[in-house]
Amino acid sequence: MAIVKTIEVIASSEKGWDDAAKNGIKQAGKTVKNIKSAWVSDQKVVVKDNEVAEYRVNLKISFVID
Repeated sequence: MAIVKTIEVIASSEKGWDDAAKNGIKQAGKTVKNIKSAWVSDQKVVVKDNEVAEYRVNLKISFVID
């Protein structure tokens, strides 16, 4: 039987939502092993001068504990 743990990560990108999610998973993967899935629980944007300056996502990342 596998034990799965979930952490919450906030990540951002100037390019878009998918890039923000990829950045979060990549960064988490530097210290967390066996990542199996991620769920975007929330999305936000930062607006500067009436333009979208940054895309942000809240990720719930699940990984198997050895």
